[in-house]
Amino acid sequence: MALDQTARYSDLSLDEDKLMADGKHVLVAYTMEPAAGYGYLSTATHFAAESSTGTNVEVSTTDDFTKGVDAIVYEIDEAKGIMKIAYPNELFDRNVIDGRTMIVSFLTLAIGNNQGMGDVACAQMQDVYFPPKMLQAFDGPSMDISDMWRILGRPIENGGYIAGTIIKPKLGLRPEPFAHAAYQFWLGGDFIKNDEPQGNQVFCPMKKVIPLVADAMSRAQDETGEAKLFSANITADDYHEMCARADFILETFGEYAPHVAFLVDGYVGGPGMVTTARRQYPGQYLHYHRAGHGAVTSPSSKRGYTAFILAKLSRLMGASGIHVGTMGYGKMEGSQDDKNIAYMIERDECQGPFFYQKWYGMKPTTPIISGGMNALRLPGFFENLGHGNLINTSGGGSYGHIDSPAAGAKSLFQAYDCWKQGADPIEYAKEHKEFARAFESFPSDADQIFPGWRDKLGVHK
Repeated sequence: MALDQTARYSDLSLDEDKLMADGKHVLVAYTMEPAAGYGYLSTATHFAAESSTGTNVEVSTTDDFTKGVDAIVYEIDEAKGIMKIAYPNELFDRNVIDGRTMIVSFLTLAIGNNQGMGDVACAQMQDVYFPPKMLQAFDGPSMDISDMWRILGRPIENGGYIAGTIIKPKLGLRPEPFAHAAYQFWLGGDFIKNDEPQGNQVFCPMKKVIPLVADAMSRAQDETGEAKLFSANITADDYHEMCARADFILETFGEYAPHVAFLVDGYVGGPGMVTTARRQYPGQYLHYHRAGHGAVTSPSSKRGYTAFILAKLSRLMGASGIHVGTMGYGKMEGSQDDKNIAYMIERDECQGPFFYQKWYGMKPTTPIISGGMNALRLPGFFENLGHGNLINTSGGGSYGHIDSPAAGAKSLFQAYDCWKQGADPIEYAKEHKEFARAFESFPSDADQIFPGWRDKLGVHK
């Protein structure tokens, strides 16, 4: 049986509003279920002890100062399985070089050994509040969507929808077909990203494909008279390899280097990979791909942390944009309620599941919408979210268009315009060919979202 540490690591008289006003603690809300035979409060306090200064026995090296940086359970709701813990700001590690703090330290404490404790059946972080002093200690984004809008020649406030794609298939294309696929989309769209596993495969070496992509961008810009954007994957286990890839890409794009974002696989690579990109290349838009996150954030999971937490932490570590899912409108797990993830990272203040977070001017992180989207799904998506100031990468939604990838890109723009005008999609389609042809390109979606569309649009087989 674990040592009962309720007296030291809990104080249920503490007031949350006062804790927030004092600004000396990071507050974390968890769902938690004790293992059979363990009490709720005693388990919660053991969790807090393991997350900070304690262990499962009394030790001789503890002094009065140590007790001053204990994590404290300040609220429990046993019926709902919720506990809240206050972590003193001083607990978190600081950089030797500049005194700033880091997400790895936060995760090591708040989601570290406590995940494997025998008296905890399951625990999952649901929300976290960072006080102003801690916010100031994180890097935050150096670039945001306004920098993308500026390059595209749009207003830097409410610059609107950025139509993007992912080169498909995600693997298997050699350099020339890859660059040609990019060129085809750029004739109609704005933004192309590498898919998360693309990099330097033997059949598509980076030093061969990147010059071809840069040339494709230049030709597409000349032909359309519009700026184009490319998000290049620099993910690697090794810091030096990441920088070598980044440096080569910037050198190759030359005068169009500002048009390049850097994509990192931030969940599998971890905060160190994101911070490397953020600190070494502050002039580039930093694109956080969250591939693999479902291993802990899936709605079926009872451990780890949620997709909301992942997104919120990405803003602190400096991601310019992060994938946030399609909120139930695409092919991946998720629901309409996920829009709160987007609101938390793009607004200057927002209510989370438990805490109201003010960001005090920290640059926003763009919601990047990806996963099975096409022009037919977008109007409902925009209606649910309430705006279109985001990047959407539609792979199949572009390359699956019946006419061409460029027509697919145009259909995406038209879907945004349709929603912005408040138009009926069927009526809008009668005047906009690319959007109309999306109905024939994705007939199963059309049948589901717009029943009777064939008769209304005069499409008969």
